[in-house]
Amino acid sequence: MEPYLWWAIISMALVIAELVSGTFYLLVLGIAGFAGAAASYLHYSFGVQAVVAAAVATVGVILVNRFRAGASGTPDVGLDVGQSVVLDNWVSEQGRLARVRYRNALWDATVLDDQGVAPGDTLRIKRVEGNTLYVSKNA
Repeated sequence: MEPYLWWAIISMALVIAELVSGTFYLLVLGIAGFAGAAASYLHYSFGVQAVVAAAVATVGVILVNRFRAGASGTPDVGLDVGQSVVLDNWVSEQGRLARVRYRNALWDATVLDDQGVAPGDTLRIKRVEGNTLYVSKNA
């Protein structure tokens, strides 16, 4: 079988897989594969075919990333911001480190308020960094 047919078959499989995932990245790789197939059809060496496919894939991924970042319009603050949590206990009251109950689990939290927070109080999530919630009593 001709090499360009292998490129085309693999590219078509990537495009079909994209229909299932919906991320556009596999579509970019499929298009890059078709570019490699075109280079193969024109009897370029495998090195040139691979470079053409890699260049098209790189440009495509950059364009998809830019499109997805611009499409949201607002910064991604996460689904947890604004949700309420209950202060379970202090780990270090002086360091403002606490355990809060959120989604029926205990989470590490940094309390942003300087004072006036006691176990059992309801707090709001202001931001999330890794597995640490930053919470405050102020709405």
